[in-house]
Amino acid sequence: MSTAELKELVASLVLSQKATDRQMKETDLLMKENALAQKATERQLKELGKQIGGQGNKFGSFAEGLSFRSIQRILREKFGMDDMVAATMKTRLEGWEEEYDLLAYSTDGTNKAVVVEIKSKLRPEDIVQMKRKMDNVFKMMPQHRDKTFQGMVACVSGSSDLKRQVLANGWHLAHIGDDLFELENPSDFVPRIYTA
Repeated sequence: MSTAELKELVASLVLSQKATDRQMKETDLLMKENALAQKATERQLKELGKQIGGQGNKFGSFAEGLSFRSIQRILREKFGMDDMVAATMKTRLEGWEEEYDLLAYSTDGTNKAVVVEIKSKLRPEDIVQMKRKMDNVFKMMPQHRDKTFQGMVACVSGSSDLKRQVLANGWHLAHIGDDLFELENPSDFVPRIYTA
């Protein structure tokens, strides 16, 4: 191999190496741009999730507001409740916090009370939540230990199975119909009574 051929080969290798370096830099740049685009997409999806969750919360608040008067009427007429605390009552005790959509009780000396949970769409976790609330009602509200409690779940929509679970737990079921909430308890329904 002559010196001229060797110089030409080395020059060719240098050009090839420069082209490879340029392609690697372009690939690195594209990978960085893709990573940034992916992070931006993840941020957008996270923000969209927050917005959707916020809409769900707004619908839940709307369902509570829509149902409040109907539930009050049921509690007065069917249960004799004359005092109601609503608009999401929170109780705190020893590091625990519980939130109640509506608490109704009688002031006529019968010492009865009803905890009402209002759901736009009844879900399995709502059954678990209601069990916890009812099982801990006297722990969270010791000032009401002299009362007997019942539970009620009011929902805009929910599967037949979940509604059966509400009734099987001994809680009253209220469901929207003809623009108002109505009790949906079967004739043989026996409510569970909670005592301290």
